[in-house]
Amino acid sequence: MAGLRARRGPELRLLALLALGFCLTLQVSAKRPPKTPPCPPSCSCTRDTAFCVDSKAVPRNLPSEVISLTLVNAAFSEIQDGAFAHLPLLQFLLLNSNKFTLIGDNAFTGLSHLQYLSLANNNLQTLPRDIFRPLDILNDLDLRGNSLNCDCKVKWLVEWLAHTNTTVAPIYCASPPRFQEHKVQDLPLREFDCITTDFVLYQTLSFPAVSAEPFLYSSDLYLALAQPGVSACTILKWDYVERQLRDYDRIPAPSAVHCKPMVVDSQLYVVVAQLFGGSYIYHWDPNTTRFTKLQDIDPQRVRKPNDLEAFRIDGDWYFAVADSSKAGATSLYRWHQNGFYSHQALHPWHRDTDLEFVDGEGKPRLIVSSSSQAPVIYQWSRTQKQFVAQGEVTQVPDAQAVKHFRAGRDSYLCLSRYIGDSKILRWEGTRFSEVQALPSRGSLALQPFLVGGRRYLALGSDFSFTQIYQWDEGRQKFVRFQELAVQAPRAFCYMPAGDAQLLLAPSFKGQTLVYRHVVVDLSA
Repeated sequence: MAGLRARRGPELRLLALLALGFCLTLQVSAKRPPKTPPCPPSCSCTRDTAFCVDSKAVPRNLPSEVISLTLVNAAFSEIQDGAFAHLPLLQFLLLNSNKFTLIGDNAFTGLSHLQYLSLANNNLQTLPRDIFRPLDILNDLDLRGNSLNCDCKVKWLVEWLAHTNTTVAPIYCASPPRFQEHKVQDLPLREFDCITTDFVLYQTLSFPAVSAEPFLYSSDLYLALAQPGVSACTILKWDYVERQLRDYDRIPAPSAVHCKPMVVDSQLYVVVAQLFGGSYIYHWDPNTTRFTKLQDIDPQRVRKPNDLEAFRIDGDWYFAVADSSKAGATSLYRWHQNGFYSHQALHPWHRDTDLEFVDGEGKPRLIVSSSSQAPVIYQWSRTQKQFVAQGEVTQVPDAQAVKHFRAGRDSYLCLSRYIGDSKILRWEGTRFSEVQALPSRGSLALQPFLVGGRRYLALGSDFSFTQIYQWDEGRQKFVRFQELAVQAPRAFCYMPAGDAQLLLAPSFKGQTLVYRHVVVDLSA
C-alpha cells in the first residue's frame, strides 16, 4: 500500500496544479472587457453606428448589429445589388453628398427595417423601377440635389410618389427642357409617352412565295401561300401550342400567283390563279380530308391573272380576278348553289395589276389598278347587280397595288408605283386629293394595317429595304418607323394569331418572313 501511494503522489500533485490553473483562467476571463466590434479603417464605429469617409466600397466587416450607416465622399460611383444585405437591422442609411450615378435594381434588398434613406446631393439621373419596394416601413426619403432626367424611366417614381405614405422632400427635374425645374411630384402622367412598338423576326419559312392569305375554318387558323417555285398552293396551319405555322396540305399549282381561300356556307374553297395552264377552284372535302378540283376558270377570259379579291354584297359571294394580259379581262364571278359562275367582264385589255374592294357608306366599290393607266373606280349598282364605272383616280398615271384604310371619318387610298413615288390620297366627297408622297422606287406591294389601335403601312421595294410607316394622327400622315430586311416582297399580310400579332412578308427571291408586333414599355 505504501508503494502504491508513493507512485500516485506525483499524479495527484499534477491534477491539483491543473485545477488551480483552470480556476485562475476563469477569474481572468471574468475580468476581461468585451471585445471591440470590427471597424474598417475609413469608418468610425460604435456598437450600432458607423460613419465612413472616403470608402472605396460599401464596408463589409461591420457589426451586424449596426442600425445606422453614413457614407460621405465615397470613392465609388455605383451602389451594387445587395450592397447592404449584410446589415439586416439597418434603420438609418445616409448616402448623401457622394458621387453616385448608378444604383442596382436590388441595391436595398434585405433592409426590411429601414426607416430613413438619404440619397441627396449625388449625380443620379434616374432610379431603377420599384427600387423602394422592399422598404416596407420607410418613413423618410431625401432625393434632393440630383440631376433627375424626367423621361419614361422616372414615370414609375411619379406614380409611386402619388401613392406612398413615405415623406419625401420636394425633388425637381433637371431635364428634358420641357420639364426642367418642374417638381417631380407634380408631373402629369399623361405627359409620359412611354409605350413604343417594334416588329421582330418571329418565324422564317424557308421558301419564296408571292401571296399570303390567312383564313379561319372550323375554328382553326390557316394560311394559304402561292409558291410557284414548288408548283403549289401551300396551306399552313397555326399551332396554338407551339405558336408556329406548320405544314398542313398542298394544292398542285405549277405557276400559282395567288391562292384565295373562301368559306361559303361553311364549305372551304380555294381559288388558284395561275399564269399558265389555266386557273381552278378547289374544294376541301372533310370526309377524305383533301382538296379536290371543283371547276375551271374560263382561260379565254382570264389569261394572265395577277390578283384575286373575294367579297360579299347583299348576301351573295363574289370573287374578282385582275388580268394583266393585253387580251384578257378583269372579271367578276358569283357563287350560285354549287359553283362560281362568270358574272361580269369589268376591265379588258388594260394590264390590270391589283384589286381592292371597299364597302363604305353602304356603297360597295371595286378599285382596279393598272400598269398602263390610272386606277378605275367601279360602284355597285343594286338595280343592275353589276359594277358600273364611276371614274378614275387621276392623281397617279399608273399603280402596281391599291389598298384603302379609314382613319376617323376619312377614307384613304394607298397606291404603290414601280417608277415614281407611291401616293396616299384622301377622299374629299367627290374626288381624291393627295396628302402624301412616299419614295418607293421598285415597289410592287404595300399594305396598311391596324394593330391594337396603331396604324401602320408596309411599303416594299425590289431595290431596298421594306419600309414600315406609322400613322401620325396629329399630322394626318405616315411617318417612317422601321426598316425590315425583306427581299423583293410581293405582298404583306397582317395575321392575328391568339395573342401574337403577326406580319407576313412573302418574298419572290428569298425566304418568306414572319414578324411579330411587340409592345415595349420604356418606363419598365
